[in-house]
Amino acid sequence: MIAAQASRTALRVAQHRAAHQLLDGPPFFVDPLALRILGPQAEAAFRAAPADYDRTRFAPQMRGFMAARARFAEEQIAAARAMGVRQVVILGAGLDTYAYRSPPSPAVTIFEVDHPATQAWKRELLAAAGIRIPRHLTFVAADLALESLAQALSSAGFVPEAGAVFSWLGVTQYLTPENVLRTLDYVATACAKGGGIAFDYALSPELLPPEERAAYEALAARVRAVGEPWQSHFAPTDLVTELSARGFAVALDLDPQTLLERFAADAAARPRLGRLARLFWAGAEAYAAG
Repeated sequence: MIAAQASRTALRVAQHRAAHQLLDGPPFFVDPLALRILGPQAEAAFRAAPADYDRTRFAPQMRGFMAARARFAEEQIAAARAMGVRQVVILGAGLDTYAYRSPPSPAVTIFEVDHPATQAWKRELLAAAGIRIPRHLTFVAADLALESLAQALSSAGFVPEAGAVFSWLGVTQYLTPENVLRTLDYVATACAKGGGIAFDYALSPELLPPEERAAYEALAARVRAVGEPWQSHFAPTDLVTELSARGFAVALDLDPQTLLERFAADAAARPRLGRLARLFWAGAEAYAAG
């Protein structure tokens, strides 16, 4: 992202989640704060003319993917909490609202990690929307291009020896492969006593059929134009190998269409999500959520 500027893709993701609440009824990912966090004017515009959001042929597919990955990650968090994990880390939190609607039991500490500019913008939106910051939430403002995740979390009171569950959505594409693997190195140590990580990643474009490769290139061009270019993609078999080498005992690599079929009962209403990205759960053996 551009230094000192809040992430524009974070706003776009939040808009997709908000539109899902109105356009894909009944929503299979229910987020009562998705519209509210955008502010009263944006919420009023969505409610007045939600169909205006469908301006591109990718809109239903993107909404479906954003909703599917959010539900997937929150299911992994819920399973880990039920198994005793008491730390939740939302990496690249953007306008994610999990912390503000998190169930009170079992008790957890939630860490939201994001670039300082994006996090400051989010806190302004939360205040404007009247969304209360819960006592169990710790904001971690960090530019991970300049400081390590380990340093940032340690200074915020995170205890890696206690285990944790991580959610890392819509981020890996914007990092170099080296930075992605470096983060996974740290997460592996933090999850050794329990937990894991749910994340998504871009599929290597050479593995895509021509039509989907064209869609990949179109989306890549759009984010590059706003100063947030994609920098990494992976082949699933290579990623499984990398995670196994880092000590993750459980690996679940999912096509988002498979998740959509599980989450959305009405087959006729399901958009085709394509194969541009996949969802991954990697964790300690005892925490094989999914």
